[in-house]
Amino acid sequence: MPSRKARSGKRWSMYPSFHDAVSQLLKENDLYFGFYETDDPRGCIQEYDTNIMGRFVCRNSNCGQKGWSSKMIAITIRLYYEDRYNARVYHQRCMTCNNLSQPILNESYAERVSYRIKKWNGIQMERPYYSGTSKGPHNTNLCEGCKDGHCSALGSHRVKPTI
Repeated sequence: MPSRKARSGKRWSMYPSFHDAVSQLLKENDLYFGFYETDDPRGCIQEYDTNIMGRFVCRNSNCGQKGWSSKMIAITIRLYYEDRYNARVYHQRCMTCNNLSQPILNESYAERVSYRIKKWNGIQMERPYYSGTSKGPHNTNLCEGCKDGHCSALGSHRVKPTI
């Protein structure tokens, strides 16, 4: 049986390459925001924990797990002064070997980030419907967002109030 020992590695990532997709969705409401490269929770004026969907691939060549999809990838969206934002996307661990894996994201990232920015800017919208249900329970031991206290599976969405 493979070792369950945790391997070190980065527990979350940011995806500035998705900024164009977010910008296109914001542009529909005449909103223009820049991606803020510095991930500093102390400097943000709004913060919101939610989840997105995507896939993971286990990069451990000794592991038999090829990959898995998740409808519960923890994400923290932050709003900063001067119309800037960023989003921290948490990694998950392989249930077979405990190796950390960075997600491969789909369009749900841009949809969720733009939705939250629009809400923070007072745009009235219906809550979007996200299709699909999880195939199984969310494993909090494998979710780096849960370990960091930023996963919406832990209960209600955590919100940092406006300063």
